[in-house]
Amino acid sequence: MTDQAVDPNGVRLPRGAHPDGRFLGRTRELKELRADIERAGLDTLSGRKAPRARVLLIAGRPGSGRSALAEELVRQVAGDYPDGVLRTRLGEPDGTPVPVGRAARDLLDALGEPAPAGAPEDELAEALRTALAERRAVLLLDDAADAEQVDALLPDNPDCLAVAVSSGPLTGIADVRPCTLGGLDTKSGVELLSRFTGSVRITVDPRAAERLAEQCQGQPAALVLAGGWLAARPKAAVADLAKQLHTDAGAAPVTARLLRLVHDALPQTAARTLRLLALAPAGLVDPHTAAALTGCSVEAAHTTLDDFAAHGLLHSVGSSLPQYRVPGCLHRELRRLAEDHERPAELQLARARMLERTVRLLQSCRAITETDSPESREKLAALPRPLRFPTPRVAADWLRLRRPALLAAARLAVADGQLDTLARRLMSQLVRALVAHFGTRAAAGDLYDIHNLVLDVAERRNLPRERAAALLNLGDLDARTGRTTEALARYRAALDAGREANDPYATGRAMESVGGAHLDLGDYDRAADWYGRALAERLARDERPEAARLYGRIGAAHTYAGRYGEAMRNWRAAVAGHRRDGDVAAQARALSELGRVQEYAGRLEESLRTCREAVEWARRAEDTRLQTALHLRLADSYERLGDPASAALHRGTAERMLAEEAPEGDSEPEHGANACEIRTASAED
Repeated sequence: MTDQAVDPNGVRLPRGAHPDGRFLGRTRELKELRADIERAGLDTLSGRKAPRARVLLIAGRPGSGRSALAEELVRQVAGDYPDGVLRTRLGEPDGTPVPVGRAARDLLDALGEPAPAGAPEDELAEALRTALAERRAVLLLDDAADAEQVDALLPDNPDCLAVAVSSGPLTGIADVRPCTLGGLDTKSGVELLSRFTGSVRITVDPRAAERLAEQCQGQPAALVLAGGWLAARPKAAVADLAKQLHTDAGAAPVTARLLRLVHDALPQTAARTLRLLALAPAGLVDPHTAAALTGCSVEAAHTTLDDFAAHGLLHSVGSSLPQYRVPGCLHRELRRLAEDHERPAELQLARARMLERTVRLLQSCRAITETDSPESREKLAALPRPLRFPTPRVAADWLRLRRPALLAAARLAVADGQLDTLARRLMSQLVRALVAHFGTRAAAGDLYDIHNLVLDVAERRNLPRERAAALLNLGDLDARTGRTTEALARYRAALDAGREANDPYATGRAMESVGGAHLDLGDYDRAADWYGRALAERLARDERPEAARLYGRIGAAHTYAGRYGEAMRNWRAAVAGHRRDGDVAAQARALSELGRVQEYAGRLEESLRTCREAVEWARRAEDTRLQTALHLRLADSYERLGDPASAALHRGTAERMLAEEAPEGDSEPEHGANACEIRTASAED
């Protein structure tokens, strides 16, 4: 059931108000479900401890109130589970099962546990079981398609409870007793109607109210639609609706017949808005989505959505920003209404308007984080006021709240296949907004999925430049999670795509990344070779800063291989390159590495001179951490040379600098030789 914006007397409440949302009926079912929690299972009866969480199944067709019953049960028992309630939906609005990996990732995110980007389904499911091994929590698995979905997510912990909601039995999961729902009893059905109509119309004709509840077969979704229809018509008698339903009786389910009745009675604009909500990604709609679908103003869309929620057509999602969910039991019928009343071209145009609005919102969401940039400020000022975010925090809250819908929009746009240009722009802006607000590491799981979608479009459209960018980004994410072999394959494929596109950036970047992958795999000869190829590309284009950096990476590969002479030669080239480019900080770091290699090679006096020079350049660069590390290294070197006074001097300097430096959180380290920023290639580039 949804929160209804009507009071018990049928009077509309102001926007944002909520009525008494007490749960109705299902007393027997709740009692049985609570008893099942304590019921001894087969393992306990045989003398063994149950190996897994107890599973309760609430089975019923959509619209039967199965999710509402599950929520009420969870509310009643939540106090017994101190680690909280974890919720996920296992079905899309159109009935498509949600992949187990995505559900496991969402549950891990809710627990605050890391979920490696791109990890396979079984690894994510195992990570979830590990995270729940020592917890006492409730899992609410709504709209499960089959037993395999539920089984993969079950904790191996009898102290946890899993409540699954499904249309039928979960054959294959041991020791599950389903609670199968029928309709509400007549008394509860009439009470639900009275929450919309008020008590007067029910008291005037109680038999008609009972007949209407029976015609709705006690299905809460149908009763809510009937109540909403009556609430919108204060002068209509309950018997009027009962008579109309009897006249329109047909093969269609009563919920579908009531929805069509409600739809046909709406004003033309509101009716069109209602049926177009079937296009809302993930069944989640906000005023911007509705405005874009129908071409109306955001304020008008907000008012219409509030009206729909007040009459049971939408569920209001409790949050700081207005958002609504299309009930799953209505989604299929709304899609039929849209197909019956709209031409295919009109539906496609509505999708395109929605995606275009989403792209512009994402641009605004990212731009609010870049107010130091005159260009970004100019872009923000050019946007219509409804598309602007007042602060970065409001933008981040919107992005977090709309994240499921945004990711679903990207998936649907790619699957559609006819809006690829918009899909590419959407994914490009979504990547940038996620990175701007949450950072590459925190958003890595979503980024991995988005880059895979980009790759799908690039391959379908034969866009080698975008294919190269997607492969490079996927390779970086693979490398960061330790899948170096997979990353190497991605980088090689990116190199082929970059050459096909004649894209020097992608080609050089891919060569460098192939070298980094070989370095991580311990193949230092191949690493140095690939870094050398990338260096030749940079030198040919006179890209001096990148060339200086690559000299350093070649030096690192030779250092790992123990070829200190080659390493020193390349580090010296790196120092010279950074000096010519005026990059003081990079010059200090390169000198530091040169000094380290000289020490490895047994040239201690030379290493001391280099380190002292590096300290001076680090001071000019105001790199306190590097200065501290160098002073500590100098202290160790002087101790080995038998000069304790100099060692104490440098160690004291390092300790003083550490004490003076304000505590800072660790920054995200670069991944070996492959660290780079996420790059997107889209129709906007």
